[in-house]
Amino acid sequence: MTDRIAELAAGYDRSGAFPAESLRLAHEAGLLTATIGEGYGGPGAGVEETARILHRLGQGDPSVALIAAMTLTNHARQAAQPHWPEELYARVVKESFARPVLVNHARVEPELGSPARGGLPATRARRTADGWAVSGTKRFVTGAEGLDWFLVWATTDEPEPRVGTFLVPGGSPGIGIAGNWDQLGLRASGSHDVTFDEVEIPYAHVIGLGPHGRAAEQDNRAGAALHLPLAALYLGVARAAQAFFHTFAHTRVPANLGHPVARTERFRRTAGEIEVLLAGAEQLVFDGAAKLDGGDSSYTPEQALGARVLADRHGVRAVELAVRLLGNPGLARGNPLERHFRDIQCAPVHAPQADISLLAIGTTALDGSTPLDAPKALDL
Repeated sequence: MTDRIAELAAGYDRSGAFPAESLRLAHEAGLLTATIGEGYGGPGAGVEETARILHRLGQGDPSVALIAAMTLTNHARQAAQPHWPEELYARVVKESFARPVLVNHARVEPELGSPARGGLPATRARRTADGWAVSGTKRFVTGAEGLDWFLVWATTDEPEPRVGTFLVPGGSPGIGIAGNWDQLGLRASGSHDVTFDEVEIPYAHVIGLGPHGRAAEQDNRAGAALHLPLAALYLGVARAAQAFFHTFAHTRVPANLGHPVARTERFRRTAGEIEVLLAGAEQLVFDGAAKLDGGDSSYTPEQALGARVLADRHGVRAVELAVRLLGNPGLARGNPLERHFRDIQCAPVHAPQADISLLAIGTTALDGSTPLDAPKALDL
C-alpha cells in the first residue's frame, strides 16, 4: 500500500492536486481510523503506533501523511478525553469506517498567524435563532479540499465573548477554498486558505467554549501525542531520501572508477553519518512515544519537544548530506531526492517551532535548577 502511494506521489507533487486515491488506499488499510478509541469500536492505536504509521506514510508521500495525521490526532484526542457531542461523534465514526472521513482544525489566521505564539481569533461566531453563524478566514488548513469537518477556532459575538472550536461540516454553504497553496514542499497537502461566510451550524456543535481570555488557549508543552508522530512523519521523508541515495550509490559506476560509488570511502562515510542521524532521531521519537503509551510519569513534555527539535534537525541534515554528495543529480527534477529535499524543509515549520520549544525547555531547565545544582563558575 505504501509502495503504491509512493508511486503516486510524484504525480501529485507536480500537479498539486488533492491526493484522493492515496487517501483511499490509506483508508482501505485502516490507517485513517487507527486511533478511533476502543470505546467507539476502533483499534485505539497509541502514540507509538501512530508515529510508526506516519513514518511509513511519510516515506510514501508526506502530503498524504500530514492530511492523515490531522484526522488521526483528532480521533486520538477524542479517545483520550471525549469532548465532541456524543451523537455527532458516533455519526462521524460510523461514516469513517465506511469511507475516508477527514477532520482538521482551522486555527491560523492572516493577521494573528499561529496561535502557538498567543492571541485571539478574529473569526466570529454569531448567535442565531437555531445555532451559530461562523465568519472569518483561516490559513494553512491542511487537506482543505477534502475535509469533511473543519474545526474552526472562533470568538462569539456575545456581550461577554467566549472562545471555542466550532464544528463545521465540509461543503456547507458559505465555505470558500482559495486554492492558493503553492509551496516549495508538501505541494499535495492542499493547505489552502479557507473563508467562512455566515456558515450556519447547530448550537450544540461547538467544543471547548470558554471565557474570552487575553491569549490563545494553547499549551505548547501538552502536545506530545502530536509532536512525536509529526517528527516521525518527516523522519520517514528522510528515510525515503536515504533509500534513493543508497540506490544511486550502488548503481552509479563512473567510467574512470570502474565500480559503484558505494565502494568509495566518501560515500560510505556519508552513508554512515546519515544512518547515525536518522537512527538516533528515531530512537528518541519511538522510545518517547512508547513511554507516553506506558504512562511513564518521568517522561516530560520538554523531552517530547526536545525529541521533535532534534528529529527535525537530523532529518533535514540527513537529506542535505545526500543531496550535497550527489550534486546535480540530487537536484534534478527527475529524481525523487529533489522532492524529498523540498518536502523535508517543511519539518521545522509546524507549530510550535524550534524557538518556542527551546524557550519552554530552557525555562523549565533554568527554573528547575539552583546555584547548588550547577557547577561552580571558574574564578578567572
